[in-house]
Amino acid sequence: MMDSTTERTDDGQATMRAVRQEELGGTDVLRIAEIPRPKPGISEILVRVHAASVNPTDWKHRATGRFLGEPPFVLGWDLSGVVEEVGLGVTLFKPGDAVFGMLPYPDGSGAHAEYVVGPTRAFAHKPDEVDHVQAGAMPLAALTAWQSLVDTARLSSDDRVLVHAAAGGVGHFAVQIAKARGAYVIGTASTPKHDLVRDLGADEVIDYREVDFAEAVKDVDVVLDTIGGDYQLRSLRTLKPGGVLVSTIPVAAEGLREETERLGVRAEIILVEADHAGMRSIGALVRSGRLRATIAGTFPLAEAARAHEAGETGHTTGKLVLVVRDDESASG
Repeated sequence: MMDSTTERTDDGQATMRAVRQEELGGTDVLRIAEIPRPKPGISEILVRVHAASVNPTDWKHRATGRFLGEPPFVLGWDLSGVVEEVGLGVTLFKPGDAVFGMLPYPDGSGAHAEYVVGPTRAFAHKPDEVDHVQAGAMPLAALTAWQSLVDTARLSSDDRVLVHAAAGGVGHFAVQIAKARGAYVIGTASTPKHDLVRDLGADEVIDYREVDFAEAVKDVDVVLDTIGGDYQLRSLRTLKPGGVLVSTIPVAAEGLREETERLGVRAEIILVEADHAGMRSIGALVRSGRLRATIAGTFPLAEAARAHEAGETGHTTGKLVLVVRDDESASG
């Protein structure tokens, strides 16, 4: 399935375009570069990327290196595309299969490119019901919501759930996943986003700028926090005894553990993991019409810097997506 126009290095190796950075800094460090195309190893697949999403972890890594350390590197963890080649031992996928998934976090980054290699079981078949832009917007954020609510909090149908930033990337998936499992959902969002959050299934929506959620919400079983800081401590006050706070922010607020012990609740810090079973569950929700991505904006690969700039405003609703193959984004 090699393109007839494939660029090659002097030694004959195929190349690809990728958003690469050689130093840490602002959006100006992001550059389109021609780099060697990877080849799949044992139990790996090479995916021709059609769409890849941009998440807060991308601009944080761009600026600080965070878990990746010093550049050079190519960012991006989640994507949708078509299998180009499979490595030894792969039985789940064949060349030509449309897939979506999340590369292992953090060391598996590299989705902001024309091709990417990843472990077979980081992917699942893309639902036919959505295009690559929708599918590429989902994996990291939807898996974060799934692993927080289902795997960690063990959400059940009679639970009450508080979702912070319910119109954001993780939050808007969390609302839908919680509703699909029969929970009562309360979301926080600014007033202009209330209609969207209700449309996603929330039973109540609170404007965090006008109302102190810690006073307005009581006796919830689960809180999903994507903000951190004092939101972690304040959220504990909304929980019933035995309830759980799950935070996606990898820094616990000072005194968090002591306060959980005092109140008789639990707090967990989660980092998302590549997850074949989770991706299959997300795919099933998509196929049943119970999960969809809200797209805040799409950008060509060469304009990744603009996507970072949009995300860093902190005001986007839903997901930002890089469209790597615009003419094919709805196929495959």
